[in-house]
Amino acid sequence: MYDLVSLGKNAKIAAKTLGTSNTVMRNDALLEIADALIVNRRDILEANRLDIDTAKTNGVRAAMIDRLTLDTMGIENIADAVHQLVALPDPVGIVEYGSVRPNGMQILKTKVPFGVIGMIYEARPNVTVDAATLCLKSGNSCILRGGSEAYATNKTLVAIMRKAIAKAGLSPDCIGFIEDTSHETATRFMRLSKYLDVLIPRGSGKLINTVIETATVPVIETGVGNCHIYVDKSADLNMAVSLVNNGKTTRVSVCNALESLLVHKDVAKEFLPMVYEKLSESNVEFR
Repeated sequence: MYDLVSLGKNAKIAAKTLGTSNTVMRNDALLEIADALIVNRRDILEANRLDIDTAKTNGVRAAMIDRLTLDTMGIENIADAVHQLVALPDPVGIVEYGSVRPNGMQILKTKVPFGVIGMIYEARPNVTVDAATLCLKSGNSCILRGGSEAYATNKTLVAIMRKAIAKAGLSPDCIGFIEDTSHETATRFMRLSKYLDVLIPRGSGKLINTVIETATVPVIETGVGNCHIYVDKSADLNMAVSLVNNGKTTRVSVCNALESLLVHKDVAKEFLPMVYEKLSESNVEFR
């Protein structure tokens, strides 16, 4: 049986130190991560190729493989996102409001870290860095459980980040990673209430519902999203066809790919055949 307890204990210990760290320490750790991602990009790409080869062998659909794939520019974009995170104000210690009682006592509502955040997500390697660095910025340690399709990439990314934050003087256990991708271990992780302070699922509606129904740890329920485009009666219909086609077929795997099309009733009879003809070229299914 995979040892989740040790992982939880280590994350809990690391959270105590991280929660009292200052802005400079956490930002330095983030900068080390950003630099390390670029320096070790060959290792990341090699691991990613292993995941892609495995996915193809297992018959994973093309959209999922596209979502899984990293290239040099993708790694640079991930590192750039970390730099943007450094530039954001420190959320820890912000006083939202307060009052002074007649006896002089101050009562303040102050933002503090949760402690240990568990993240469950699917086959998007960039989420591994996004989740870890957001937790780090906000003073939380984290335990990550990514999809099996991105296992080699995620493991490599976590190893790189752990070394980077250790170089910055923080415990590498601020970032934990579950190497066992079995459903049994995932279920036990959702019930690791002694060590997890909150659990966040990021992915499909099925994943989110499974976590909500299974977890005994408090869950932050995220939305599955539904990307719309609306075509008004005053719209340039040829332009609207191009926009819909671009939003739906350019990259079907991304989170902002078009999902719902709303058309004003006054132009529906003219527009719908136009857009149907165009999208049929890409075998788009209408419902």
